[in-house]
Amino acid sequence: MTGVKAKRDLADLRSQRWFASDDMRGFAHRQRTQQMGMRRDEFLGRPVIGIINTWSEMSPCHAHLRDRAEAVKRGVWQAGGYPVEMPALSVGEVMVKPTTMLYRNFLAMECEELLRSHPIDGAVLLGGCDKSTPALLMGAISMDIPVIFCPAGPMSNGQWRGTKTGAGTHTKKYWDELRAGNITQSDWVDLESRMTRSAGTCNTIGTASTMTSIVDAMGLTLPGASSIPAVDSGHPRMASACGVRIVEMVWEDLKPSNILNRASFLNGLVAYMALGGSTNAAVHLIAMAKRAGVSLTLDDMAAMAAKVPVAANVFPSGEFLMEDFYFAGGLLALLKKFSHRLELGCLTVNGRTLGDNISDAECWNDDVIRGEDNPVVPLSRGKTLEVLRGNLAPNGAVMKSSAANPKFLKHVGPAIVFDNPAVMNKTLDDPDLDITEDTVIVLRNAGPVGAPGMPEWGNLPIPKKLLKQGVRDMVRICDGRMSGTHYGTCILHVSPEAAIGGPLALLKTGDLVELDVAAGSINMKVDEAELERRRREWKPTAPVYQRSFAALYQQHVSQADQGCDFDFLSGTAVVPDPVIF
Repeated sequence: MTGVKAKRDLADLRSQRWFASDDMRGFAHRQRTQQMGMRRDEFLGRPVIGIINTWSEMSPCHAHLRDRAEAVKRGVWQAGGYPVEMPALSVGEVMVKPTTMLYRNFLAMECEELLRSHPIDGAVLLGGCDKSTPALLMGAISMDIPVIFCPAGPMSNGQWRGTKTGAGTHTKKYWDELRAGNITQSDWVDLESRMTRSAGTCNTIGTASTMTSIVDAMGLTLPGASSIPAVDSGHPRMASACGVRIVEMVWEDLKPSNILNRASFLNGLVAYMALGGSTNAAVHLIAMAKRAGVSLTLDDMAAMAAKVPVAANVFPSGEFLMEDFYFAGGLLALLKKFSHRLELGCLTVNGRTLGDNISDAECWNDDVIRGEDNPVVPLSRGKTLEVLRGNLAPNGAVMKSSAANPKFLKHVGPAIVFDNPAVMNKTLDDPDLDITEDTVIVLRNAGPVGAPGMPEWGNLPIPKKLLKQGVRDMVRICDGRMSGTHYGTCILHVSPEAAIGGPLALLKTGDLVELDVAAGSINMKVDEAELERRRREWKPTAPVYQRSFAALYQQHVSQADQGCDFDFLSGTAVVPDPVIF
């Protein structure tokens, strides 16, 4: 197999430094393992497999991962390994404030150090909710021992009064309808208990399924694992298969560095664009690529988006949900329809190439999974990712034009600017506010440093009085992010952000903002002399955090176009294994 070494000897495994020696330390490691009730022959002479588990009762997306860890263990034992479960930070969306993005790098660091500081030969990574996928893989890529990512899987289909409902997407849709007076408070309460029917990640192409599908296409999961619903019986079977395969990978020494290269990242981009995936992936993929020593930029993503149309007919771009996508053939069927765009020779964790893995894939519903000849959103109508630059975003901003109202893709309007969401939320629903559909709503200080952590504040609310007039989209600009389940003409990830003196900090209410998506531009129509005057007058706000992880984050995080990783974690510098004395 290309890139895979011959089977290693037991003495070559990391764990043997802990367990094989005849000195006092080796004795203590064996002694303490037996203290937990393990027989000597249950762990000696076996590869030690870490199961990094992000299960938490505060993360409903991961509520089933305790059971999946048991399935992984079953497979590890079967294959002759010694499984050890290791809990890690659960960056579950919704409950974690101010944003899980603040803690993505925390989990990445925790994963890397858990693997490095313990006698681990290979690992199965259990996660799936938005930031857990890139975080676990960022840490694993940097550690570079054999790993398989085991995705949590999407929740079951939702339905309310005969209508398919997707988590997140319909929350936003029905919230607007409630504010517009089109549904009642009683309807809203009833909806609460109907939309999310099981454990698992969002059942739309939100950030969770975007990221798990991308890493599936990159070869870091068992083939097609990302599409299996969380509570389908196939999911624990897949988890058990991960346990079997990771033991084989340890003997083969098949590591992320054998799998990840520019071609595998480009394969991930094909999946990203064909799915109509979340804008958040733009940040995560750059961070992951930097850990792998691969050159990947926003312009690479824009180039792929210009070739690959949205072909998955799944919310928020389409009509179906992830369970429908799975039954239609899942990711492998989608990839097969775009095989001419893929580097089919790329190696994957099962030891076969991507081309091998999709060769037998079939599509069972050509309406749910489409191809370039019948896309959900033709390229002429919109793309999964647009990259915009101009005097508002010199280093880039992103948007999903496929989710925007086409009439706003070329637009000039006066800005209304807010420095924080509290003032924005209080102001926008004032019935006397001078605002029209042409106004450009701007929220700044929502970036990596400013918030901190770059929260999903970017799907800015439509004013209530405009909702009552039937308005459901406006041009909105933010240096924060937007949930992958959301939609609209939202320009996001503005870089450099306002909090560090980026041009967004200089914009004033009443300034004209010009958006031209076809030209790839976002500008404020303010002359350079006036901008220079404002630049001299600008003063940064006093930092809120004098200590804590948030303070560390603000001091070391990079900007959105560079992946928002920490400067001391990014890159490929080798970190030695710990000494044992």
